[in-house]
Amino acid sequence: MFIALDKLQNQGLKQAIIVVPEKSIGASFHDEPLSTYGFWADWHVEPKWNLCDAPGTDNGGKVNSLGVFLDSTDKVLVCTHATFRFAVEKFGLEKFDNRLIAVDEFHHVSADEDNILGRHLGQIIARDKTHIVAMTGSYFRGDAEAVLAPHDESKFDTVTFTYYEQLNGYEYLKQLDIGYFFYSGSYIRKQGPEEKTIFDVLDANEKTIIHIPNVNARESTKDKIKEVEEILGGLGSWEGIDPATGFQLVKTPAGKTLRIADLVDDDQNKRDRVSAALRDPAQKHNRDHVDIIIALGMAKEGFDWIWCEHALTVGYRSSLTEIVQIIGRATRDAPGKARARFTNLIAEPDASSEVVTEAVNDTLKAIAASLLMEQVLAPRFEFRPKRADNGPTPGFDYGAEGYKPGESNVGFNHQSGQFEIEIRGVAEPKSKEATRICQEDLNEVIAAFVQDKTALERGLFDEELVPEELTQVRMGKIIKDKYPDLDDEDQEAVRQHAIAALTLTQQAKQFSLGGDDGTEPTANTALIDGVRRYVLHVRELDIDLIDSINPFGEAYAILAKTMSEESLKQVAAAISAKRTSLTPEEAKELAVRAVKFKKERGRTPAVDAQDAWERRMAEGAAAFMRFKKEGRYE
Repeated sequence: MFIALDKLQNQGLKQAIIVVPEKSIGASFHDEPLSTYGFWADWHVEPKWNLCDAPGTDNGGKVNSLGVFLDSTDKVLVCTHATFRFAVEKFGLEKFDNRLIAVDEFHHVSADEDNILGRHLGQIIARDKTHIVAMTGSYFRGDAEAVLAPHDESKFDTVTFTYYEQLNGYEYLKQLDIGYFFYSGSYIRKQGPEEKTIFDVLDANEKTIIHIPNVNARESTKDKIKEVEEILGGLGSWEGIDPATGFQLVKTPAGKTLRIADLVDDDQNKRDRVSAALRDPAQKHNRDHVDIIIALGMAKEGFDWIWCEHALTVGYRSSLTEIVQIIGRATRDAPGKARARFTNLIAEPDASSEVVTEAVNDTLKAIAASLLMEQVLAPRFEFRPKRADNGPTPGFDYGAEGYKPGESNVGFNHQSGQFEIEIRGVAEPKSKEATRICQEDLNEVIAAFVQDKTALERGLFDEELVPEELTQVRMGKIIKDKYPDLDDEDQEAVRQHAIAALTLTQQAKQFSLGGDDGTEPTANTALIDGVRRYVLHVRELDIDLIDSINPFGEAYAILAKTMSEESLKQVAAAISAKRTSLTPEEAKELAVRAVKFKKERGRTPAVDAQDAWERRMAEGAAAFMRFKKEGRYE
């Protein structure tokens, strides 16, 4: 809103068009008194130009309305992605010249040619007559497809605002808890006294959004209406429906009447009435308006219910984007809301079942998401080479004893939530783009890494794993694929920074869960205290040390605390049974590392070396030569 008004008033643009993925998010762009924040103007949208509130279809009257707006002197319009796509097709690219297009939930865009919104935006960027703002809470896609082509992405200035900074700046909300739990049998009906169900993690006194599983998911009972009825019945006795809002009224055994919004019901009239009640701007600041929302595909990204304290999701979500978005529903600041939590109930894998591979895959996706959440919540790291002439950086706190020349120092900026860590041997990025990636994109690099199935399986469950195979080969390949325009030195610098960030975060989490001395850090400083303690316990932190640590190692211990040690062992056994040998691509990567080893040591890696990583490189080099003779490479 601030950016749009500035561009309209001070940069000479004709109009601003805000584009959101679904109608419910349009409510976030209703009138806002920005002058209360010291700005020179308030945000105002004429009711007729918030097309998310208008009747009709995206490819009908709303497109025509957008055309009328483009020919008018009015300044601001809000519409859905679909309306915008149809409008570009109907009116042409030039109709949007000299205007601001602000796309919310930008992860819906994709560089894939089949993504229509992505194709239109690519053409608009190439035309270079339109200003574009891309906004998203999760700049990565579950299908690992790039959001923008690298040459388009390079035209944007990046502003990053992490969950850590978000929580740090809040007035009320200071703690976000994330938990993954296995259950067996049905998630709504106990099969035995020891079985867990949704009611073991659902607190009727917390404002909660429940996302039940998709009907095609293995966790689903295949009857979504019945699932909602059983959840309502498990909470208490049904007292009827509120005629004004359509909310279900349920009286708990404690005597409290819960107001529950059912967004699962297929009856369009009922669901529209409930959706409209949830969007009612007059109720935005009324904590008692609704208590629980039950949804399936709705109430995820952009859904603005500030009172939500608990996002409870049943079934795995293969899209990391979706998980981050769901967590975002609980991370709005609100009076009296000091803590929020995200819970994922996952069907427990059965090692004796015929669907064990499916169970393994499901569980791995949930684990990957959990690992990513650790990173998203982490403060930003800035690594600098340890040198004799280094000194303290202004604004950074180096602890009670201050900066110590000659030692590995860790500085923390309390305002920005940023860490500065000195590491011996860490490569410095040379180009401007590599520097930007190390400062701004490490979360995206790590997201790609934890979505890499091979890396995840081996990192968590392969007892014979040589850590360098993950940190150098797998991560190295991801960097090359993601940033092909960087030269080898810059790709290596990005790799080292990403591995250092992931490894330190995972190691730090061990301390934030209680540490090795049984202490329990305070909630909102646990990760900070953990990273500081971990790094300060290492006299000489260097990149060789970091490369030799399996970044998923501590993650296994963390997940075992939250989930079940036995369940993780079942997963490990299933993966071990289907583990494959080196692929030609992996062999090639190892051969490249072997060449580098020879340049540095003056000899080739030995297959009988004591060092496991040297043996692995020798193995890879031999496999590479074999594959080459077989013509496996182009």
